[in-house]
Amino acid sequence: MNGIMTPVLLVAVIGLVCSALLVFASKVFHVTVDERVTKVREVLPGANCGGCGFAGCDDYASNLVADESLPCTKCSPGGAGVAAQIAEILGRSAGASEPMVANVMCNGTCDASRTVLEWQGMSSCKGAKGWFTSPNACMFGCIGLGDCAEACQFDAIGVVDGVARVNRENCVACGACVGACPQKIIKLVPQKNQVHVLCSSTDKGAVARKNCDNACIGCMKCTQVCNFDAITVEDNLARIDQAKCKSCGLCAAICPVGAINSFRKLPKKEAAEKAAAAKKAKASAAKEAAAKA
Repeated sequence: MNGIMTPVLLVAVIGLVCSALLVFASKVFHVTVDERVTKVREVLPGANCGGCGFAGCDDYASNLVADESLPCTKCSPGGAGVAAQIAEILGRSAGASEPMVANVMCNGTCDASRTVLEWQGMSSCKGAKGWFTSPNACMFGCIGLGDCAEACQFDAIGVVDGVARVNRENCVACGACVGACPQKIIKLVPQKNQVHVLCSSTDKGAVARKNCDNACIGCMKCTQVCNFDAITVEDNLARIDQAKCKSCGLCAAICPVGAINSFRKLPKKEAAEKAAAAKKAKASAAKEAAAKA
């Protein structure tokens, strides 16, 4: 009997000693957690998408409490509502939180773009780009193998007709697709802005058109009809200043190659009339300026 009890007692004593050591260590090395971190974490959506620039919601919550200069508006999935709750918890101003959405700056569909190589490796844009710049003739466009769709946790982007397309209703602007695209043609843009140049090619017009029917050719017709000086042509590519753009859609209506897209569709007759009026007004202004000079 004594032979059995001795090891049992020994194990019990060791257990008690270890328990005492653990209790002592927990007291000595205890780190007080600010209760505000827990409260902030509770209001965050828990997507852990990394769109805020931190390694998940826990990390963002901790940094928000530790750094008073860090904006409360960096959680895109949560939007303005979550920003307001965080600001209330931390006793700060929420600040402006403009809704954003991802946008793919390419319209090189299967019918419009030309391919020069057939990729038979793994279905990965980064994998294909590692072997050559792009399987398409246009070196700037969407490769179309779906790295962005794989990265999206919200089913907001997918490859349609050879080009990545964003479902604006599902997009929370987490930025995962932006980071996943090796071509760097996916951008976060203000949700309110309805007009975008769906091209990233800086090739000269003839070359760009040869590679893709929908490529911007730098013709500058869009700049001639814009009443807000919101669009310019630089490096053979039309670029929209979203801060100036009023989403009127005139540039999209007049673009001869369909490189500019407007989610706000104008009837053709109305678009033509507005474009003509804009060109007339600009010509008149130029004439007056020349007369004064």
